[in-house]
Amino acid sequence: MSRDEQLKERWQEVVKKLSNQFADGDPLDLDAIIYLIGVQELGQLNRTFKKDQKLDLMHIAICRLLEPYGYYKLDFIDSDGWPHYKMLEQLPHLKAGEQSVLMKEAIVNYFLEAEFIE
Repeated sequence: MSRDEQLKERWQEVVKKLSNQFADGDPLDLDAIIYLIGVQELGQLNRTFKKDQKLDLMHIAICRLLEPYGYYKLDFIDSDGWPHYKMLEQLPHLKAGEQSVLMKEAIVNYFLEAEFIE
């Protein structure tokens, strides 16, 4: 199986499992999954967030997802429990499709590491 096929299969597994768990089976999109990862990383699961906090959660998720690639490093966790990341390297300029593939790959790796998928 090629790397692309394996990524596609694993991505579909992530979408299916998360969609069943959080959206009654309605397929979650990339942004929704990034948001869920942000909530998971913050660890404050039983609360509601304001619009600006939701954007912050997505930023936390993106930093965490791209940390293994050397783009970000956890800097500190503030007194409210919010993680803050330091940029180590500028992200390369990617086309929209390339960005999507990078994020899907990072998400798949995140859930492999967490043993959510195999």
